[in-house]
Amino acid sequence: MCRWLAYSGTPLVLDEVLYRPQHSLIDQSLHARMGVETTNGDGFGIGWYEDHTRTPAVIHDIGPAWNNRNLREIAEHVRSPLFFAHIRASTGTAVQQTNCHPFRHGRWMWMHNGSIAGFHELRRELVLAVDPELFPSIEGTTDSEVMFYLALTFGLDEDPVGGVARMTGFVERVGREHGVPSPVQMTVAVADGERVLAFRYASEGTPRSLYYSSRVDDLRALHPDATFLQDVSDETRLVVSEPLGDLPGAWNEVPADTYGVVQPGEDVLQDFRPEVP
Repeated sequence: MCRWLAYSGTPLVLDEVLYRPQHSLIDQSLHARMGVETTNGDGFGIGWYEDHTRTPAVIHDIGPAWNNRNLREIAEHVRSPLFFAHIRASTGTAVQQTNCHPFRHGRWMWMHNGSIAGFHELRRELVLAVDPELFPSIEGTTDSEVMFYLALTFGLDEDPVGGVARMTGFVERVGREHGVPSPVQMTVAVADGERVLAFRYASEGTPRSLYYSSRVDDLRALHPDATFLQDVSDETRLVVSEPLGDLPGAWNEVPADTYGVVQPGEDVLQDFRPEVP
């Protein structure tokens, strides 16, 4: 399906995360190890926040990430404390810029790996549930974007976890009413410029892979010779579809049916349960 990463912490040039690691996201665009597909070449997107504006910058392209000169140029010059990157493997919708992640609305960014089973049959009912004021902002044809606007409809602004839980519960209810026994398969990242929230959930079975990086102070103790760890804050964190390298102790699997919040101060990892709105 897709691969993605979310970074939060000491401002970094995007290249340091997108290209330099042993199993970087760019490497995963050709050689994914844990995805449904090995190759993720149906477009890509990056989004990032900067201190002078509350809304993120977002760029998309329909070509593969591994040979895109503009992505390389941006990655070598943009520095940000919070950014998303996503490489796409389409589940059936068109390869076009408006279907590339991350999606943006106001201060929010959203990206997704997975699918809504039977989406083409469910799409009309799901889209009609989107707040009429939000509906004109939907530009593409993916289930992922509809999930985002349903989460906004169900209160993402005021209650991010609740908004995602109600979106998930609504999709499950509509799916099962239409004879789809396992409607939702998702790993989702959503950010507001200060926090990153990540969700790993499936209606049935095992959700798609998701990992988070260990605490930087713990990694310094384990690997005192790793110089790159000296340049980032203790609060720096990555959430990724699959590990970017093989450094022992660096990566932890996000448990199934949980969500995490990366934020200033103490991070959160808790159970996730859908709610029927």
